[in-house]
Amino acid sequence: MGLKDSTRGMNRNNAPDLNVRMNVVALALVLLFALAGLGATAATKQPAYAIGGIVLGLILARSPRVAKQWERGVVLRLGKYVGLRGPGLFWIVPFIDSVSSWVDQRVITTSFAAEETLTSDTVPVNVDAVLFWMVFDPEKAALEVQDYPQAVSWAAQTALRDIIGRTSLTELLRGRERIEEELQQLIDARSNPWGVTVQSVEMRDVVIPSSLQDAMSREAQASREKQARIILGEAELEIAHLFDEASRSYHNNPTALHLRAMNMLYEGLKEKGALMLVPSSAVESMGMGGLLGSAAMLQQNLTEGNTGGAAPPTA
Repeated sequence: MGLKDSTRGMNRNNAPDLNVRMNVVALALVLLFALAGLGATAATKQPAYAIGGIVLGLILARSPRVAKQWERGVVLRLGKYVGLRGPGLFWIVPFIDSVSSWVDQRVITTSFAAEETLTSDTVPVNVDAVLFWMVFDPEKAALEVQDYPQAVSWAAQTALRDIIGRTSLTELLRGRERIEEELQQLIDARSNPWGVTVQSVEMRDVVIPSSLQDAMSREAQASREKQARIILGEAELEIAHLFDEASRSYHNNPTALHLRAMNMLYEGLKEKGALMLVPSSAVESMGMGGLLGSAAMLQQNLTEGNTGGAAPPTA
């Protein structure tokens, strides 16, 4: 699949000039000579004038040609190239000159693909791309290659297969811009001798087998899980280092240790009914016994004040 309908349609414009492209000037010549022949026949009662006028009009109608603004007509005289004509109205010598082809100088888009092509790591892929190109030298496009639209399409397809064959799947999926630039340069080098230049190449899609897609999905999921575990381990290591530095600071500063203990109690008792579990070793080493007793009495008073009742008697 290298040549699409848009290119096929253009091939008709590039075909030999077997049929005359009718225009207003040619039609006017036919009508003028036909009417003149009919008038002469009516005056002389000779039908040969009418026949001669029609035949002469048809012959001269082959002389005027009209090229559109974006077209150039390639004129051959007895089979030899004599020049380009257009845009607009131009004249040729009937039966001696001929317009061999009409060259379109607009930007042309051609879709092409590389089906079931193996990458450098032996993975079959289907790649679709679009080529944007134009004819900068109509003379070369008409004389140097038989069918330049088809030649450009095949050159693009073979260049795409060549690049895929020496590129790994990972590079093909991640390095599209580099591949597109390399593909443009390769196609441009092949088509420049034909008077054709490539403006850009766009890769539309890269299709890989479904089984390989599942394997790549599982691989990506495992890679993300591995990265998450690594990040968690690094966080634990950093926390352990910070705790180690904090313990050294508290070891040489008992006042800071007590202040930290009071802050821990305050944070734990901000919510009503909060429960704190303090290791006995912390009570002994940090002197938190008195602090915990005071905090318990404060919590009890707060509870009694909220309920409005008296404290139960103690045994």
